[in-house]
Amino acid sequence: MAGGKHLLGKQNTKRAFGTAKVGDRGQIVIPKEARELFGIKPGDTLLIVGESDTGLIISRPELLNNIANEILNIVKNEE
Repeated sequence: MAGGKHLLGKQNTKRAFGTAKVGDRGQIVIPKEARELFGIKPGDTLLIVGESDTGLIISRPELLNNIANEILNIVKNEE
């Protein structure tokens, strides 16, 4: 299993995988170590969201869908 680089000596929960250069067609290559750790395969769909002040987040769509469902269920239960 991939190890990743430790950030400032912290635990393995936060990892830096290096940099990715943007190609002429706007494509980036996700480092192999990150693809292996997160099980990203060719053809997978990734969700890219961002905010101009804080940057981009790349995630599996189902992860954010699950989080959205949890938030909506909490709100619904509080009503």
